[in-house]
Amino acid sequence: MKLFDDPAPARDELFMIPAQTVTEAQPLLPFLFAGWPEVKRTKVKQWLKFGAVHVNEKVVTRHDHELQAGDKVSISPTKAPPPAAEDLPEGLKILFEDEDILVIHKPEGLLTMATEKEKVRTAYSFLTTYRRDSNYSGAARVWIVHRLDRETSGVLLFAKTEEVKETLQSEWQSYEKRYLALVEGAPPASSGTLRDYIDESQPHRVFVRHGGGEDSRLAVTHYRVLRHGMGRTLVELTLETGRRHQIRVQLSEAGCPVVGDPKYGAKSNPAKRLALHSTSLKIQHPVTGDEMTFESPLPPELVKLLPSEV
Repeated sequence: MKLFDDPAPARDELFMIPAQTVTEAQPLLPFLFAGWPEVKRTKVKQWLKFGAVHVNEKVVTRHDHELQAGDKVSISPTKAPPPAAEDLPEGLKILFEDEDILVIHKPEGLLTMATEKEKVRTAYSFLTTYRRDSNYSGAARVWIVHRLDRETSGVLLFAKTEEVKETLQSEWQSYEKRYLALVEGAPPASSGTLRDYIDESQPHRVFVRHGGGEDSRLAVTHYRVLRHGMGRTLVELTLETGRRHQIRVQLSEAGCPVVGDPKYGAKSNPAKRLALHSTSLKIQHPVTGDEMTFESPLPPELVKLLPSEV
């Protein structure tokens, strides 16, 4: 498996901003700042740099261009500044983007969304900034469709509109979600299905409740062994349900906790991270209906723990 090539940025959010009429002589840049106060100043300067500013229907790139009363200033989408992908945190990569969805590789250690302790360094926050920096209006954002644990890396899907988010979430159970986990020991068989009732009522820990109960919900995970050696096993897992910490809890209950997961019984942590990775997501596009698969390979620090290359 390999990452998708980064596509050209979508231009769906770009539009011709209505012209503004100059009322008195002044330099162009201060006029732009005053005329579009909701737009970041760095973005306004990008408009000039990339030839998006028109004065009387002619492109102007000089910030000190002298405007005269009666001049008409407009912003054109035909020359858009590139998205600020270089501002994304290390390890966060865009796998796919169109006018409806945005798919990334989330690095280990990055939250999907804000918590009380961390409100800034999240995938949601970085991608919202990325979208706004890629858009003339500065009003674009993303919608969270699902989450990955902070400690888990891999494929993560966002929507670009609330309607698309609702469509994706309504079909979520039908999508194919595959993970790779490196575990201590081995599962009970070379392939099989884990069925457990998971209690998510505690804020800091999820556990299996044998026989079920009022606060428990059924969790179903299908697995198959890909490789075994050095006291560890590489397991591919497909989720049928989506409970909090589902894979981690069920593998621990099966006697083979995920490497690097002391919370659920792991004794080793050679990569200094949880050895769990969202490797593949297969969906139907929420607008076109096309079947799409997004993939992310096992990170190098986890590959190094295997007896041979994956």
